[in-house]
Amino acid sequence: MKRGIKMVSFECDYVAGAHPAILKSLIETNYEPLPGYGMDHYTASAKEKIAKACGIDNADDVEFLVGGTQTNSTIISTMLRDWEGVITAESGHINVHESGAIEFTGHKVIELPQKNGKLDPADLRGFLNKFYSDATHDHMVFPGMVYISHPTEMGTLYSKAELEEISGICHEHDIPLFLDGARLGYGLMSSSSDLTLHDVAELTDVFYIGGTKVGALCGEAVVFTRNNKPDHFITSVKKRGALLAKGRLLGIQFDTLFTNDLYFRISKHAIEMADKLKEIIRSKGWEFYIDSPTNQQLILMNEEQMAELGKYVTFDRWGVYDEERTIVRLATSWSTSEDDLKVLEEADL
Repeated sequence: MKRGIKMVSFECDYVAGAHPAILKSLIETNYEPLPGYGMDHYTASAKEKIAKACGIDNADDVEFLVGGTQTNSTIISTMLRDWEGVITAESGHINVHESGAIEFTGHKVIELPQKNGKLDPADLRGFLNKFYSDATHDHMVFPGMVYISHPTEMGTLYSKAELEEISGICHEHDIPLFLDGARLGYGLMSSSSDLTLHDVAELTDVFYIGGTKVGALCGEAVVFTRNNKPDHFITSVKKRGALLAKGRLLGIQFDTLFTNDLYFRISKHAIEMADKLKEIIRSKGWEFYIDSPTNQQLILMNEEQMAELGKYVTFDRWGVYDEERTIVRLATSWSTSEDDLKVLEEADL
């Protein structure tokens, strides 16, 4: 393929580089000499804008990291004590697709059953009650945090009532609730969502706003919601090799994303494209693995069907379903166009 020729891809939501507005900002500021490590005024502006959008008072409780796994690992390992682990649904990203990054920091991932990709509040309460009623729990890994993602790995969403219940359980047991928002924009802009960014900030103890999958070249904005940022957090970030010397790269991108609601506008576009994608899937007679209200659509296909689909677009083999069928992921993003959908719609499949 020649450089610059666009391949029609529904493989994931980070197949494109960055939104043109971000590239424009990076070019315009390229020769401006700025302090390193996020001490520049663009990063400060981004923090102020994000704090305002979240409804929190202290912009210093917003920090930037480069990628999702790095962010999950850093947050979890700096907030947990030596003897603690983190609870997640068995399908949670930190349990399945992060190569043991959390365990590498010395903390156990404690998995509970998943229901449509989500952690069920009743299961969480039952586990915590059972743990603390066990007289031998001093010999066990203590549950020190609850991890969820919104959207989930399956593209499903937590309702406000579910998040309120999980948050309440965490507060009863004095453990923080951490929400992975790698695709948060797509979750918030789904017509099925009754959550706002303010709700997320109110009901969690820490979360992050994903940029890598939502228009940025890279970057995640971490928000500590209760003045609970770990002491010397930046020192801990650097200790883990996660501090970017050219912090401007993250600050400028998020300053752009949170100007004129760009983050939410491009997220809404992805959802609109996903709704149209779902109609195409239905028209082809393909079977859904799960009914996702967000930008990730999971369908069931055999090898012959996948071979035919691969002649027109790229996609992701998301997982094995049974001996005959694979779970295939088709994802839209901020960069998905009507022309992309048209290729799929007109494909002889």
